[in-house]
Amino acid sequence: MHRGSGMTTQDIVVRGAGVAGLVTATILAQTGARVTVLETGPAIGSGASWKAGGMLAPWCEAESAPAEVTQDALASLDWWASHVASVQRNGSLVVAPPRDVADIARFARRTTMHEQINQGAIAALEPDLGDRFSRALFFAREGHVDPREALRALAARIVALGGAVCTNVPHAEASTAEGRDWTIDCTGLDARGSLSDLRGVRGEMLLLRCPDVALHRPVRMLHPRIPIYIVPRADHVFMIGATMIESEDRGGMTLRSMTELLNAAYVLHPAFADAEILEMGVGLRPSFADNVPRVRRDGRTIHVNGMYRHGFLLSPARGQEVARIVTEGRANGLR
Repeated sequence: MHRGSGMTTQDIVVRGAGVAGLVTATILAQTGARVTVLETGPAIGSGASWKAGGMLAPWCEAESAPAEVTQDALASLDWWASHVASVQRNGSLVVAPPRDVADIARFARRTTMHEQINQGAIAALEPDLGDRFSRALFFAREGHVDPREALRALAARIVALGGAVCTNVPHAEASTAEGRDWTIDCTGLDARGSLSDLRGVRGEMLLLRCPDVALHRPVRMLHPRIPIYIVPRADHVFMIGATMIESEDRGGMTLRSMTELLNAAYVLHPAFADAEILEMGVGLRPSFADNVPRVRRDGRTIHVNGMYRHGFLLSPARGQEVARIVTEGRANGLR
């Protein structure tokens, strides 16, 4: 703990430079803490965060997530917009192929803060989809961010606030926090030595470039077996995701998953048939049994983990929770 001019500065090491680690480190650095982020991988976001969709969609997620996820995520869009210049706030759209249009009503019953729109309204929002879908749900208050741009922006902000972000750190060095006031562990599945109830949920995604399609917001397409989402990025690049498989297999993408993701993209718009496949990604989402991220304290170590598919949605709330523990010495409210 460093003292000067009558002020006390917390010296904190954050282990893991994924979205949970970088968001938490940013929040702590903004409180005046001296923060060092240690990442054993070759770059920031070396784990599941690099393959995320970056959707900031608390009301859409309520279709399958506990109410706590929506409640804790409501402020996330404002947080991201205040930290990353490229956040888009154009809402999100939920559609279904003609044979599955009844699923629109089911999705509507399980969610709020949406407007049911017809073909003309779909065309006004997304001209390239106007002749393909007759009904949709529009969640006007939602948004999205390019995860890779966002992680880079947070790392730069941490450095600008006097912190450090170190990659390729040997495991032995990253595990040592001698002389630090706090250790914040955001290492995902690598933390299972301390968090025995973590499990991995496999996810697969694709990055495509398709100059003949333009989208202005994330589009979720309902399907009885594998609902998918398509998130637009710069230069007509689209992230197509993502499978959720109860498996910890880190092997390459399966033919079944690739076929389903590509077929879904083609159903959304036939021009995707000529898309260039830029990247195939496979990752394991760290998850607890109820798929809700948690903050747990063990002495001077605080774990932020179990982000599942809610890393970008819930990292701001969980990071604020860590900051309260650190700055106020309070241990109540832990999950």
